[in-house]
Amino acid sequence: MSRFEEHAEGCGPFTTRLTWQADDASIAVWESRPARKRGVLTVRAAGERESRSRSADAVALRRLRRLNTIAAVAFTIGGALFALGAGISQFGAGAATSASVYFAGGLFFNTGGYASLLQAINTPHRNSKTGFLETGRWRWWTYEPFRIDWLSTFTLFAGTVVFGVNLLDSFLHGLSVQQANRLIWAPDMVGCFLFLASGHLALLEVCHGRPRLRVHSLGWWIVVINQIGSVLFLLSALAAFTRPATGSLVNVGVANWGTLLGALCFSVGGILQLFERPGKQ
Repeated sequence: MSRFEEHAEGCGPFTTRLTWQADDASIAVWESRPARKRGVLTVRAAGERESRSRSADAVALRRLRRLNTIAAVAFTIGGALFALGAGISQFGAGAATSASVYFAGGLFFNTGGYASLLQAINTPHRNSKTGFLETGRWRWWTYEPFRIDWLSTFTLFAGTVVFGVNLLDSFLHGLSVQQANRLIWAPDMVGCFLFLASGHLALLEVCHGRPRLRVHSLGWWIVVINQIGSVLFLLSALAAFTRPATGSLVNVGVANWGTLLGALCFSVGGILQLFERPGKQ
């Protein structure tokens, strides 16, 4: 399939959808998220109304399917553990127990974040001459900040790492108010903003530039639900600031319930992600 008349869509320097017409007059459409998550692009033959999916090769589909499953399961379990930790904290079952559950959940979030980044790194790329999706060699790391999928997943993974610092510091005892805010609260806030930034980039990706309703898109629902979870995490973090004057949190209930509900959003998003995967070839 040789191309001509390419039409690119996206946001700023990012291309999220590319449409072109081949020599045989068929129309092909590459979209960032379907290519990354399901390893497909769509093709509509000349004179036809229905489009069909064109999949990458079996090697690429196995990679994407495996990484998608790891990420989905990790976020489902991680979200559930965070919700459990928030419940333990809210109902006074022990700070040490709550911190341990949070930390375990954080490890699953780390796993899900890195698996998502690996999926972006190893997504099959469109060959501009043939129009097919091609599989490259396996890579553990790349630096591609002008790809919106890479930037979104990298920011997400960075957020999980920063949350890990917050969770480790929560085991420290005898901290002053200033130390608690600097070592525990500040990394929590940074992680929340990174999650929000990642979610916003993911929304721009799935909406091709301008956020809008796409209720028939499973990918859109996953992104929106996760972004709601990120907003709830941010509200929780704001409520978890320790007042220097009193040594108490701004609002313990909001901190715990925000974390619990936000974590459940990520669990739901993880479950839905299990269905956004490559089909069998």
